[in-house]
Amino acid sequence: MSIIFQEQRGGRRVALLTLCILLVRLASANYEKAVSALTVVESVNGDEEAHVDDEVDSEDVEVFQPTSQWQTLRPGQAVPAGSHVRLNLQTGHREAKLGEEVLKYWSDGKRQGIVNTKASSFTAEELKKALKKLKEEGVESLRQDSQKEAELKSQFRPLEELKKDMAQLDLLVETDFQVMSRLVAQLNRSVATVEERVAALLDLEYLVHQVDNARDLVSMGGMKLVIDTLNGTDFQLQENAAFVLGSAVSSNPQVQVSAVEAGALQMLVTLLATDRPISVKKKVLFAISSLLRNFPYAQNHFLKLGGVQALGDQFRAPGSEGLRVRMVTLLYDMIVEKELVSQAGLDAIPDSTHQERLRQYNQVSLLPLLAEQGWCGLVPQLLLAPEHDWREKALRTLLAMSSHCGPAYRQDPGLGHTLSALRQQYQELALSEEGLAEEDWYFREILELLDSALLKIH
Repeated sequence: MSIIFQEQRGGRRVALLTLCILLVRLASANYEKAVSALTVVESVNGDEEAHVDDEVDSEDVEVFQPTSQWQTLRPGQAVPAGSHVRLNLQTGHREAKLGEEVLKYWSDGKRQGIVNTKASSFTAEELKKALKKLKEEGVESLRQDSQKEAELKSQFRPLEELKKDMAQLDLLVETDFQVMSRLVAQLNRSVATVEERVAALLDLEYLVHQVDNARDLVSMGGMKLVIDTLNGTDFQLQENAAFVLGSAVSSNPQVQVSAVEAGALQMLVTLLATDRPISVKKKVLFAISSLLRNFPYAQNHFLKLGGVQALGDQFRAPGSEGLRVRMVTLLYDMIVEKELVSQAGLDAIPDSTHQERLRQYNQVSLLPLLAEQGWCGLVPQLLLAPEHDWREKALRTLLAMSSHCGPAYRQDPGLGHTLSALRQQYQELALSEEGLAEEDWYFREILELLDSALLKIH
């Protein structure tokens, strides 16, 4: 009984063990049905190498083409960077797809693809050739850059080398003041030749166009030396000294005052009234015009020194035709300048400065002096010149003097005839300007001046 019982109990244990195994298998089967796959996801980063099975030949590397869906990896396929990899426990195979970052990169339109779509695999030989080509291109680029750098260096000299050359040549960069000091010393040297002194004057003329340089010329005593040169006997030196003087005082009130105080105006009137070459008198007239402009004190002083009489004598002198238009222009500028200042006094709020300026201009009695010294008959002579510019300046001056020269104009029968003939001529010339803009009219302006002049003499 005992043995049977034991056998019976042993059979029950076997049966219970067998039942447990069946239940475990059934539960495992149900679990596998409920869960499609147990996955292990691996992320292949950009700095990791793609896995290749050992059994795949290293001479033929096949690249896996990932998509947004899971795909089964075949043995030996290399997985591109940025892909996700998992192990499907149901099938036992590895699967891969594109990572979320890459999908977002695509969806933003930043890139259309990150893998080579032209070929599914690369051989080791192809990869070696590609690397070799990349290396050769890099070496060639460096060689070209070195060649360009060498070419640039060949076109320029190093700064240190230039400094050495400058030091050997003993070059010294001078300021304008230093240059003028040297030129004034050269002009003042008693042993200097005429050519050297003329060269010094020409260089000074170039520099004194700047206001500060002209003032420095006065402070260093150069202005007095220039004025003294006007009193010399060499015509070439006189001509260039007058040129320097005119340039220095031009639009420079402080230097204008210094020049008048140093006796420049008296010296210029003397040169104009005495026998000198035309080239000298042209520069003298330039200096006088620059000295008198916007300077009523100098204008009044010019009249007292007999400047208008000197101009009239020069106008009548034979061979002075080239100077006549300059003299008439000088007188016209003086007349108009005084009229403009007087008109500005009527339109503006009076102040002490303007009142003093107006007082000085009122002392310049130019128009009565012009009528007294025969300029009412001299200016119309310029109308006979062939140049349109000369005729225009003569007409403007004639009209500016009409308040004091009206009777003389009406008593001159030749003036009316000349104006009528010119009017007919400029009527024909004005027709050639039809179709031009008003600012381009020239002959019509002269025609209007002629009409105004004819009204003044009738």
